[in-house]
Amino acid sequence: MFDHSSPEREATAPASHTSPTTSGRLARSILPCLWSALFNGTIVLVLAATALTILAAIPIAVFRHVDPPGSMLMLAQSLGSQQIDQRWVPLSRISPNLVRAVIASEDNQFCSHNGVDLRELEAVLEKVEQNGEGSVRGGSTITMQVAKNLFLWKSRSVLRKAIEIPLALGLELMWPKERIMEVYLNIAEWGPGVFGAEAAAQYHFRKPASRLTEREAALLAVALPNPFVRVPTRPNATVIKVSTVVERRAKVLGSRAACVVGR
Repeated sequence: MFDHSSPEREATAPASHTSPTTSGRLARSILPCLWSALFNGTIVLVLAATALTILAAIPIAVFRHVDPPGSMLMLAQSLGSQQIDQRWVPLSRISPNLVRAVIASEDNQFCSHNGVDLRELEAVLEKVEQNGEGSVRGGSTITMQVAKNLFLWKSRSVLRKAIEIPLALGLELMWPKERIMEVYLNIAEWGPGVFGAEAAAQYHFRKPASRLTEREAALLAVALPNPFVRVPTRPNATVIKVSTVVERRAKVLGSRAACVVGR
């Protein structure tokens, strides 16, 4: 009925010990807050991505028929005093060898997906879960790369990847596959200030993009992830090996490239 514990014993009890009742109360108080913050953060991210997609709908509709004047990466480099070399050409003036090589190297399912390759994206998310946000790389389809190059910044983050997805879906909804490939091949980076297939073919091989051989096309395709390290005219052993594989795969793409170059 009465608590006979002495004040001295209470005073000497370790202050760091928390009763199960107190721990339970803390858990019941904190966990809902954490879940609420996570939920609200997700909602904010979704709303931001949706708003950006809506804002991008107008230029996406315009660029369906009008060639974009450049990309965000071109703009950033030009503001940094980099001379930009880009020569827009229609898809009909770009060698089918390059189209096939790019599909074989960058996006093997280009003709069949709706802008997002869910299997590749899932692999990226698993890698992020294991290694942190700094490991965000890969998983972007050609359509997602067009969205990134046209509208977004150059960085590796979950946020940028999350915004790429609705933009890519919007591009696929409003553009045919031929237009997506045409824009991609005209704004891709292939060297210091070198953008687009025509400028790349002239810079690296001193010929128009329409005359690229299968070997030259494979070397250009393999260079895309990092054209400053993977230089097509000075390929290291890794580039030679990978480009040989890409060249072989490009020859047997068949219907997987039919949406842009036929069988």
